[in-house]
Amino acid sequence: MKQTPFTQKHIELGAKMAEFAGYNMPISYEGLVVEHNNVRNAVGVFDVSHMGEFRAKGPKAHDFIQYCTSNNIDSLYDGKILYTVLPNGKGGIVDDILVYRISKEEYFMVPNAANIEKDWNWMSKIAVDMGLELGKDFTNESDSYAQLAIQGPLALKAMQKLTSTPIEDMEFYTFKFLNFAGIDNVLLSTTGYTGSGGCEIYFAPKDASKIWDAVFEAGKEFGIMPAGLGCRDTLRLEMGFCLYGHEIDDETSPIEAGLGWMTKFEEGNNFIDREYLESQKVNGVKKKLVGFEMIDRGIPRQGYEVCDSEGNVIGKVCSGTQAPSVGKAIGTAHVQTAFSKKDTEIFIKVRDKLLKAIVVKMPFYKG
Repeated sequence: MKQTPFTQKHIELGAKMAEFAGYNMPISYEGLVVEHNNVRNAVGVFDVSHMGEFRAKGPKAHDFIQYCTSNNIDSLYDGKILYTVLPNGKGGIVDDILVYRISKEEYFMVPNAANIEKDWNWMSKIAVDMGLELGKDFTNESDSYAQLAIQGPLALKAMQKLTSTPIEDMEFYTFKFLNFAGIDNVLLSTTGYTGSGGCEIYFAPKDASKIWDAVFEAGKEFGIMPAGLGCRDTLRLEMGFCLYGHEIDDETSPIEAGLGWMTKFEEGNNFIDREYLESQKVNGVKKKLVGFEMIDRGIPRQGYEVCDSEGNVIGKVCSGTQAPSVGKAIGTAHVQTAFSKKDTEIFIKVRDKLLKAIVVKMPFYKG
């Protein structure tokens, strides 16, 4: 298993460790619910150094990113971030990624940890076809960065102590390069995957220990705690955020996944699968992603069948959990479109029993 620059710190803190995307990662420290609630109410720190980082630059970078992604990068300006997906040419999704605009001719991208190689191979082929030189115009810099996600309503207040650059008033989905904890050129962004505010910081692995210690010292008065991947999942699910391999995958289109809002059919935005996805938007789809709350007692899990009242299979659970902030068992599922309306009764098959649930509007957590 691979290690992040923080693996030893997690072990010393007594974290429960497990393999994730080929890395030895912390699942929890004091406990999932404790860590979840601390992120919602104060500030928690996630090691997300396993995430990928790509860069595209030069005169062809803009057209390359525009063609690869479903959103319209012309809406970006320097310092702005866009959430988008990579359509796979067959109606599905290669991955969902973040695109950071450094300048009109330079873009920084963050793919999912489990998909780094897959995304790189997919995008590299397109890059070469479009005349970009690998290693120069399009680079995989995943080994050059460590990353911490510092999340929660007090996160920016705590981190402001470590930089003279104003960060507390930063808009959602923006970024700055700054001196942080005495280290130059740290990238600080405000995307978040928890729904409780905060930031992410990207820096060289050699500075990891210094930054970790500074972050926890600065956050001490605000109740800072390390947080594992267990509560990262419950936090994102309460917000209805997609996770690759669950709500989105190679077989699910962005329209089916409820991501039509970032699939832009504007003039000049000629991206992969545009024609197919536009026809889905106009003509409708056979399946849709929905959120649901359990009425009967039981925890829905990925892969469980979703049925109608007669027991006919109408879909499949994507994600499910007992949600700490909501106080209910919740989940997401792909279901036949006829069963996707709010307040529709559906049934989750748990150990051969049909447990009643109801379709609800996401996010589950209203903050």
